Amino acid sequence: SRFTTADKMADSGEHTTQELEDREEREHFARVVSSFKFYKMYSLRRLHMNKVSYVQLSDQHKNRVMGYMDNLEMIQTCILHNYEVIKLMLQDCQYMFLNKEECITDTDFERAKKLDCAPPTGEEMDKVKTTLKQIMRDWSEDGRAEREACYQPVMHAVLTRLGSRKPSDVKILVPGAGMGRLVFEFARLGYSCQGNEWSLHMLLASNFVLNRCQERNSMIIYPWVHQYTNNLATKDQTRRVMFPDISPLQVGSDADFSMVAGDFTKIYTEPNSWNAVVTVFFLDTAHNIIEYLETIYSILIPGGYLVNLGPLLYHWAGQQNEMSIELSYEEVRKVMLDIGFEIEKEEMNVRCSYVQNPLSLMQSYYNCVMFVAKKPLSRHSHHDVSS
Repeated sequence: SRFTTADKMADSGEHTTQELEDREEREHFARVVSSFKFYKMYSLRRLHMNKVSYVQLSDQHKNRVMGYMDNLEMIQTCILHNYEVIKLMLQDCQYMFLNKEECITDTDFERAKKLDCAPPTGEEMDKVKTTLKQIMRDWSEDGRAEREACYQPVMHAVLTRLGSRKPSDVKILVPGAGMGRLVFEFARLGYSCQGNEWSLHMLLASNFVLNRCQERNSMIIYPWVHQYTNNLATKDQTRRVMFPDISPLQVGSDADFSMVAGDFTKIYTEPNSWNAVVTVFFLDTAHNIIEYLETIYSILIPGGYLVNLGPLLYHWAGQQNEMSIELSYEEVRKVMLDIGFEIEKEEMNVRCSYVQNPLSLMQSYYNCVMFVAKKPLSRHSHHDVSS
């Protein structure tokens, strides 16, 4: 495939440990796939609650909201359509990882089912619903304003610093690449660009968009169909979004453009290999942000840049049995300087939203920090030149 998803999980010394890890990995994959398969049942169950409530209304009250049931039918149609798109997304998904000789088998699905016969958790289903919104954010005209607020500042920072070089000689890494649009945009400009993503929900969807959706606006989803509250107009909940807003074929097959699945700190261990590491809404996905920053410093070529934009939500914060180091930006900054970075540019209060419904009566946004940090050509300088 033009867009390679290579699963380069770190080798573990012992053969049996590796086998166990591979099995756990395949079972996790099977669980993610089963959460997508559960989408229809889960969504219709939620819709049913609205129908039950409506039936309890008096005739007089039913007459006051004449089109209510029609709208619920429309919502149902949209859910069923989304499920058809999900089924397309899951076609051939077991062959997604290029360097896995064995593909995901029915046995893995069976074992995943037996391991936890419980249907997917609410949290797993939220990820499925968010994936639909991620497609909107990265690959539709509707998501343009939101993604440009995030991607344009970091692209500008990279281009002003590395733009004079021959693009194909510049190696850019985008960890937490999500649906792959930022990687795609760098590749379109001719840069050698690789995305890395840990979430299989995201990888399944980005693999579908980049490998299977060849024509512009050839697909339709209804990303807001699960938002039953804070709607201004009734039709807002069932409005459609077309994707992709650009043909992924616009990046030629000769482009150096790839995606790698797995854990960022385990995969990227080769020192001095990247001219730029670009992180958008990524640093706070760390269990240990210090380890992320050290890894980035190590893999950058001397004179290379870390370009970041995002909040500090900390993905693992407050989760049972999960390590989570939650630093303020003030502390993150000190850590970067201590590691040896020189901070070239800093901007506070860059307002960005994340998979936000622009027509919703409730809006939330982040005041992000945008910074550019340089790995110096030599290790002696320890000062910072913020501008």
